[in-house]
This record gives sequence, C-alpha cells and structure tokens, in this order.
Amino acid sequence: MKKVLVSLVVFFVFLGLAQVASASGEYERLSGKDRFEVAANVAEDGWPSGANVVFLSNYDAFADALAATPLAYRMNAPILLTRSTNLGDTTKNKLRELSPSKVVIIGGTASVSNNVVNEVKSLGISTVERISGQNRFEVSAAIAKKMPSSSKAVVANGLTFADALAIAPYASRNGMPILLTRDDALSAPTISTLQSRNPSQVIVMGGTASVSNGVYADLLIYNPLRIGGDDRYEVAANIIEKLNLPTSTGFLATGQTFADALTGSVLAAKKNAPVLLTRNSSLPEATKEISGQKGMTNFIVLGGKASVSDSVVKAVAGPLAGKLIVVDPGHGDDDPGASDNSVIEKEVNLGVSTKLKRNLDANGAYTIMTREADTYPTLSERAALANKQGADAFISVHTNAFPSNPDVDGTETYWDDTYAAAKSQELATYINRELVDKLDTNNRGVKNVNFKVIRESTMPSVLVELAFLTNEEDAAKLKSDYYREQAAIGITNGVLTFFR
Repeated sequence: MKKVLVSLVVFFVFLGLAQVASASGEYERLSGKDRFEVAANVAEDGWPSGANVVFLSNYDAFADALAATPLAYRMNAPILLTRSTNLGDTTKNKLRELSPSKVVIIGGTASVSNNVVNEVKSLGISTVERISGQNRFEVSAAIAKKMPSSSKAVVANGLTFADALAIAPYASRNGMPILLTRDDALSAPTISTLQSRNPSQVIVMGGTASVSNGVYADLLIYNPLRIGGDDRYEVAANIIEKLNLPTSTGFLATGQTFADALTGSVLAAKKNAPVLLTRNSSLPEATKEISGQKGMTNFIVLGGKASVSDSVVKAVAGPLAGKLIVVDPGHGDDDPGASDNSVIEKEVNLGVSTKLKRNLDANGAYTIMTREADTYPTLSERAALANKQGADAFISVHTNAFPSNPDVDGTETYWDDTYAAAKSQELATYINRELVDKLDTNNRGVKNVNFKVIRESTMPSVLVELAFLTNEEDAAKLKSDYYREQAAIGITNGVLTFFR
C-alpha cells in the first residue's frame, strides 16, 4: 500500500498473551519499497492534482538539499529523488503524473548529471533550472538569494542533516532561508548572505557540537537564538517547545537517514506540522516526552517499517496516545512498607511500577512515576504531582499485609469518592478484574476507601493492593519476576479497557 490511514485498533501479543484495545490515536504511513517511492507517495499525498514546479535532488547525498525546503515550499513544489546518472522509473512516472512546467535541480552535475536533465526534458518539461555551487555552503546561499527578504534566518551545521531538516517546516512557513555552516567556523557564503540580508534574528540549530560557541559569538550581531539538545531527537523536540509550534498533527521520520525527512518536510510545512525524529526501532525519550506533553495523537509517518517500526508508531499513536498517567510506587526510602516471607513492599511496588510504565508507554501513554528509585515523596507530594501535570489517571501500587492472619490472601483495589468518583470506581473495577485474572489470586473486590493519596488526586485515581506478602502463596508470586510482569500486564489491560 502506498498510503495507510489507521484509526489504530490494536491487536498485539505481549509475553505470549493476546490483548485487544481500541485507539485514541491515528496515523497515516507514507511508505514505499525505497526512498524514491516514499518521495513519490509524499508527492501524491500533498499534490494530488499535480504541481507546476518539482524539485529534484540526489537520493544519496543530503548536502545540497538541506536548504531546499523553504524555497520548495514557497514554490509549492514537492521534492523528488534521483540517482546521479538517471531518473529511475519511480521518479520518471511521478513526474509524468505531476506534469510540472518546471523542474528545479538542486546541486551540481556531480550530484545530478546532465543526463538526468535530458531525461527530464524528454518528458516534455522544457524548463529545467539548476541551483548549484562549489559546495553545500554555496548551494544554500544560492537558494537564499532566490527567496524574498525576511526578518529571520536559520543557521545549521551543513555536515549533518538532522537539525536542518527538523527546523525546515517552520523555516518554510516563515520564509526563512536555511544557511549552512561548519561546526567551528562560518562559511564565507553564509557570512556574505547574512550581511546582505541583515536579519534581525538568526535561529542557531543544535548544541555546541553542531555550532560552536565561537560561531555563535560571530552571530551575536544578529541576536541569535540557539535551539539545542543532547542529541538530534532532543533538538527536534525542543524546536516544538521553544517555538510553540502547533501540534494537532506531527510528522515522524527516522533520524538515522535523511531522505524521508527531506521529501516529507515540504508536506509538513503545507500541513503546518512539526517533524519529530526517531530511531528505527525505539522511540527516543525526548520524542516520547514532547508528544506526551503536547497531547499529540495524530501522526504522519514517513517511510516503511524498516525506517519507523510498528512498535515506534504504537508508542506515539497507540491506544493510550495523548493520555498522561501518573504511576505511584508506594512507600520508599525509610518507609519500607510491609515485609514478611523475604518480601519487602517498597521493592515490589517499584519493580511492578517500572514494568507498568514500560507497558503504558509502549501503548502510547506519557507516563510519569512519582519515584523511580528508593526515595520517599510524601503522600501529598505524590498527589500534587499528578494534579499539577493534569494527569488523566493516577495509579498507586501497593502490596498488602495481614500479620495476625497469614491465611488472608488475594487482590483488592481501592477508589475514593472525593473527586471523579464514578470514573475512579470504573478504573478500579477494570484493573482489579484484570489483576486477578493475570495473578490467579483471590478476588477481594473493589472498595471505596478514603486513602490520602487518592483522596487528594483530582483525576480518576486508584490504589492497587497486588497481593498479601504475609501469605506464603501470594508472597511466592510477589517474589517472582514472572508474576510481577503479570501484575504490570493486568494493570495495563485494565487501563486500556478504561480508556477504550
């Protein structure tokens, strides 16, 4: 399929257990068998009735094309890819479909040969313009000369691709040229272009490893704003945060290769959507955090499953997309909770909660833990964290005890009727049912109890008592990593059912 629109109804297997959930997130995947086909399908999505102008760039070399997006957006032109010596059937066929009157080639003849120019003209496209230079810095300056004056410009490292492509949709919509630099020295073409355009502000992309403090100092006369981060994924996330970009829809592309983000960047600008970057098979924490904080649930995924895996997509557009959930491992530090049968409550609570966070995140939630180590936030601090974050649910994880009667066993879940009473009871019911099923424990039911940590939490809130560590059979399960996994799965399933 060229284009897949999914209102994500997920059927997945976790630890060999089939689970079903309906989704709140949606995604559209623009894919293809290779980067040429991805580019063609992006063009089909954004320019279904054709395009008067098409940009053409080398499929294997990002240098020339890094700065092309703002001009392509201004000319309402999709970017297609070509080999250096021939167009290839996919691009040739898409050019026929788009039927442009003009093709703009980015880069010199080493990047896109004159043979490609002749192939383009053989399709009946008489106007072919080449924007080139001796190097990538000259190419970016040449592109900037074709753009009208603007109050701002972008400066990005021209030896890597990620930062320039992540800022490209914003730069495009705001008419900003993207000028390229080395990490340790401004290039002469960039200096000359800045002098002639004299912007009131320059946005500097990347941390000091991408654009050094020395280069930043050379830009002080242009009132620079640096958008940095620990890596390319955090830089892309910080663009959204610092520039307060709209996030009703986001584009998701691999940050490990350039082609999909390049060809998708003009479409992202047309849709006024930011580009987030990911690893191929795991979602970076910065990408997860910004999508969760902004409540992003709708994504356009650029590239096939080898570029952005299904597990990555589910982590941002899964059934819990847009939900912020606070998980509270009970007790901690000098308050160990109950202990018996070689089981310490605070350790079980933290172990299960950590697994629970992993599961919730994998289904698209943005999950915050009240503690991630052996610390002790007060009960009021735990509730206050959930309230401040505007959480959609609060789950406090505990382990039960009855020292005077070791025969008492089983699972029970509590809710409080101070806030969100009906929803809290509903959440408790779903979680308790799933926990009993996964742990194979005695069902002690769902109870309305005035515990402080859930009484002070204003969203649907529950306190889970997994099992009794004072009971030998329950304690054996609590000590088992397998049953801790089952506990996390049970709570996750209850949450999925609640938000279905």
